[in-house]
Amino acid sequence: MMTFFVSMAADVLVAVLLVATIASSVKLSGRINRLKADEAALRSTIGDLVVASATAERAIAGLRATLDECDRTLTERLAGAERTSTDLAAHVQAGESVISRIAAIVGQARTTAAPAAAPRPVAIEAVPAIGNGERVGAALAAAQALSERALDRLRARAA
Repeated sequence: MMTFFVSMAADVLVAVLLVATIASSVKLSGRINRLKADEAALRSTIGDLVVASATAERAIAGLRATLDECDRTLTERLAGAERTSTDLAAHVQAGESVISRIAAIVGQARTTAAPAAAPRPVAIEAVPAIGNGERVGAALAAAQALSERALDRLRARAA
């Protein structure tokens, strides 16, 4: 009889262990399924990150190209502005010189009180449609020529 109880106890123990093994296998199977689902979601997330990273790299390359173009354009415009500023300063200085000559001529004319002769007509040439810097230069040349003629007239009267 003892062997019967021992054998029965061993069978019950094996049955309990089998039930425990089945229960832990079911739990492990559930965990594995969740891990596989998480792995699929993780793979999808990684794929999205790779696509986003590639898009960002292309956008950065585009921004760098745009920045380089802006830098070149700004450099060219600054160089043009410096040239124009230098030209304008030279024209202003020449204009001031002409104005001081004209002021000197007017001052001499007032002091000499010579009888006024009929003024000679001055031929003014039409200036073709040219840029502002060239117009200023042409106007400056015309003003200098007029001031030279007026100075020559005053010298002739004074002599």
